[in-house]
Amino acid sequence: MEEITKVSNFIHDFIDEDLEKGVYTHVQTRFPPEPNGYLHIGHAKAIQIDFSTAEKYGGTCNLRLDDTNPSKEDVEYVDAIKEDIEWLGYKWDKVLYASSYFDFIYECAIKLIEMGKAYVCDLTADEIREYRGTLTEPGKNSPYRERSIEENLELFKRMTDGEFPDGARVLRAKIDMASPNINMRDPVIYRIAHVSHHQTGDKWCVYPMYDFAHPISDTREGVTHSLCSLEFENHRPLYDWFLRELGFETPSRQIEFARLNLNYCLTSKRKCLQLVTENIVDGWNDPRMVTISGMRRRGYPAEAIRDFINRVGVSKAYSVVDFGLLEACVRDNLNENAPRCMAVLRPLKVIIDNYPEDLVEELELPVNQDKPELGTRITRFSKEIYVEKEDFMIEPPKKYFRLFPGNEVRLRGAYFVKCVGYDTDENGEVTAVHCTYDPESKGGNSPDGRKVKGTLHWVSAKSCIDFEARLYDRLFNNPNPSDESSGSFKDNLNPDSLQILEGCKLEDGVGALKVGDTFQFMRQGYFCVDTATTDEKLVFNRTVALNSSWK
Repeated sequence: MEEITKVSNFIHDFIDEDLEKGVYTHVQTRFPPEPNGYLHIGHAKAIQIDFSTAEKYGGTCNLRLDDTNPSKEDVEYVDAIKEDIEWLGYKWDKVLYASSYFDFIYECAIKLIEMGKAYVCDLTADEIREYRGTLTEPGKNSPYRERSIEENLELFKRMTDGEFPDGARVLRAKIDMASPNINMRDPVIYRIAHVSHHQTGDKWCVYPMYDFAHPISDTREGVTHSLCSLEFENHRPLYDWFLRELGFETPSRQIEFARLNLNYCLTSKRKCLQLVTENIVDGWNDPRMVTISGMRRRGYPAEAIRDFINRVGVSKAYSVVDFGLLEACVRDNLNENAPRCMAVLRPLKVIIDNYPEDLVEELELPVNQDKPELGTRITRFSKEIYVEKEDFMIEPPKKYFRLFPGNEVRLRGAYFVKCVGYDTDENGEVTAVHCTYDPESKGGNSPDGRKVKGTLHWVSAKSCIDFEARLYDRLFNNPNPSDESSGSFKDNLNPDSLQILEGCKLEDGVGALKVGDTFQFMRQGYFCVDTATTDEKLVFNRTVALNSSWK
């Protein structure tokens, strides 16, 4: 956290300039998500910028829920947003809501009407779009633009009293229909919506638009620097116009940065909601989603996500970041912090013919061979063990150093074993491998100095834990999933994004397990205990493989 706040960028340069000129005497930011979905990796960048900027300058950062569109918002999303921010490691100064300012925002709308700067318009949404013009052609004035102040005040009051149905009328700012910036062409600032609000109930049937509520909420709240993504750059003249016309003494300053675009990922809330409602994924926290809750469930450490955002940096230039960088940050963090253990995902039984029938040895193995200070774990060894099916072949190719008839391998932390035979079923499938072991090679070293090239992980058949493994991969096989040139974004789904393996085996040296516990399964990857785990069923998610398989 400290490292991130020390990194300077163009946003901090603007703030330094404002402080030097005395425009502001302190720094206050805010993170203002709309509670209409779950936060994703793009929000993580905004969260880090908002909170770390305030931290750098010894200021404050509020969480303000932008709840101006009640038809799409829910308390579920509010609670999830709070949980995600706290999990990422940030603490807000206050939790606020745009709806807390509805009375004041309404007064501001009245003030604009009284100044002749706003009017009630009866055009439909389609007609407003038609009148607005294009990027190359100016718009034309609404036929209702010259209504008197008295008529506008009366109509707006009747809108507020619920006299008109949804869409019948809107309140628009009176700016310039010929402006080269389309956002300045008499934007709608209030619309009718007979919808109950999760904070204000049925008090209102008119609600402010985001572009109107946002600058007023910022300045009313005391925000000095309103940090937002680059798509709001063209909205800044409107942001400034509202604050100037309403006469705020020390208005907030909007500064834009490039949003985080990650290939192979989808962050559109509308499309993510479609994935959820159509059961294409297992809810907003599906481990294949790049929602913060999905990444948390998959086993991504918060520190790794912060490291990723820090590596991406802050700029104004559009760019697409490779998903492999996020995986590399996760892999680096888990390699440093995750304890090691052995697990067999596709078990094949190995019978050590010359090992005592009833003997069970307790082997002391390191929790992490690279960090001896973490101590050791006890793993049991017995006559029958499991190895991976892929670790045995009857007729192996060249440079295959694992089990095959006549070959000797090392069992990690245990003994040298030599394959002497195998059993098959009526279909010719191998059901068990027979080996002999060298009792003098305990610990994986031979006293006579002979070398073996293959080292296998294993699990005792007598004292293992059964579990289900969920092997997650990228949800999309197109680097730009939103590219719908050849069909729906759903056509870009990766059919192999989830593989479920039953009957996996885990060594019992891991101790008591709880949701979120993360391990490096040797030779397999990093795995964590999933929220689907019950008393009857243990479920592990693969967080990330040991090495990237994507080019």
